[in-house]
Amino acid sequence: MSARPRLPEAQAPDDRAFFASLASPAIRALRAYDPGHDLVALREAFAPRVLIELGSNENPYGPSPKAREAAAAALGEMHRYPDPRGGALKRALAARHGVAPEQVSLGNGSHELLMHLAQVFAGPGVDVVLPQYGFAVFAIAARAAGANAVVVPALPADAAMPNGHDLDALLAAVTPDTRLLYLANPNNPTGTWYPAEAFERFIAAVPERTLVVVDEAYAECADAPDYASALSLLDRHRNLLVTRTFSKAYALAGLRVGCAIGHPELIALLERARESFNINGVALAAAEAALGDEAYLRDTLARNAEQRERLAAALRERGWPVSPSQTNFLLVEFGAATTAIEAALRADGVVLRPMGGYGLPGHLRISVGEEAENRGLLAALDRIADRAA
Repeated sequence: MSARPRLPEAQAPDDRAFFASLASPAIRALRAYDPGHDLVALREAFAPRVLIELGSNENPYGPSPKAREAAAAALGEMHRYPDPRGGALKRALAARHGVAPEQVSLGNGSHELLMHLAQVFAGPGVDVVLPQYGFAVFAIAARAAGANAVVVPALPADAAMPNGHDLDALLAAVTPDTRLLYLANPNNPTGTWYPAEAFERFIAAVPERTLVVVDEAYAECADAPDYASALSLLDRHRNLLVTRTFSKAYALAGLRVGCAIGHPELIALLERARESFNINGVALAAAEAALGDEAYLRDTLARNAEQRERLAAALRERGWPVSPSQTNFLLVEFGAATTAIEAALRADGVVLRPMGGYGLPGHLRISVGEEAENRGLLAALDRIADRAA
């Protein structure tokens, strides 16, 4: 049979409309995750100059030397498939958090796990409740599954925890149609958190048929006296699930490892949707080694906390409002000048994360860097101020 002749360009159908017509309605209506600036292109444009990259909430101190050694050793087995169950890492995580290995599922970062949860537990005709100014993947997960995303307004800007989760409002939004409720503690992109006692009251009031997912990507960074992980409540609430990541405190963002911890039967359902061999062998080895190097973790967390407070104080001294934070980043309000300031910083080789996509166009998110990086940011801001004077 002869090949079908290609239509002349003038007669060819619109490619976007054509392929969209083949996709599910949920995907047609979906907006892809926005990773921010194209850092690869920016690095190439600025080379050989080194960018000050403070937009991705990475750990500037890098991973544990033990993790590096384990990753290097695992490269010798790259021709082999990795452990499809991730058994050693699951056992290590279970021991660390006081749960059984059957309560742990692994993901290609927590992003994949958040998507899996909606794939398994949501769908058309189902509500997914999520907070305004919450992690962007919450809404993407709900909408990709064809569910109805119910966005609950955050606390007002003049509240004690500005733009943080309003637990009372989130609870009020739960109906018999609500299958999933996403939270983050501490939250990205605001840096805010809610007290342990408030969450205990909240989870006790949520109907059991609503699964509460608490993303704790930044939990290791939190040191506030009233903060506590939801992991301690797992044995009392079978509808509770916690996600963690190795991308932030453990500095393995480039290897993509996350975990979900919950009831064994809930985890068993997640495992059905998990892609086979979803965590590569290098990542499994590095994550297990990083988890075992507690001294290195404590050291980098202490340095992050010190630099976070110094940077926040310096920004406030310059007149920029800084939201409270228990993470490795700060949400800073620059007001009407935000776009101009962000562009000027980028032109000067300092990359921050614009927050317009999160509904906070007057803010920038600033990752806490090493001392020299933070000084470079402040110096660039001072140069912008001098030019505007």
